[in-house]
Amino acid sequence: MTGKINDVVRKELMIDASQRSAFQAFTEHMDLWWPKSHHIGKSEMKKAVLETKQGGRWYEIGVDGTECNWGKVLVWNPPHKLVLAWQITAEWQYDPNFITEVEVNFIEKGPKVTRFTLEHRDIEKFGIKAQEIWNAFDSEGGWAGMLKSFAAIAETGATGQSSGSEASGSTGHQATK
Repeated sequence: MTGKINDVVRKELMIDASQRSAFQAFTEHMDLWWPKSHHIGKSEMKKAVLETKQGGRWYEIGVDGTECNWGKVLVWNPPHKLVLAWQITAEWQYDPNFITEVEVNFIEKGPKVTRFTLEHRDIEKFGIKAQEIWNAFDSEGGWAGMLKSFAAIAETGATGQSSGSEASGSTGHQATK
């Protein structure tokens, strides 16, 4: 890598929730924090789904009932680590032969405090659109904004009290880059 483009998006949060609660909010309750506008299917998205197992599918279900794959679970190590294959191209289409990786780690810092890290790597695989894709992933409309919503869900116990479309302004999580 020549360093001309950013090849990894990195995010870190301190979340006021246990390690297990944070892991469950990210995996089992993804639909609560993943924006409904972030879909690649032809119909509007009804639900974001992550099958909670090694080799599990990561996909969306449209309001018309159709399913559209996004990727798969490469590493499943609850409540510590998750690695996902992001199989969506620069054209925002699923391709089973295209993989960038999203690694998330949940590090217990106390009974109700978890350091959360996310690394979306291999951005250079997007070719000439790599910088554009990195900018999208790193933006408020990308991982930065979505992780605020995730933290809000984790900190409220993933009860479904939040719509998942916006983070609560009263959460105690702190973002670092």
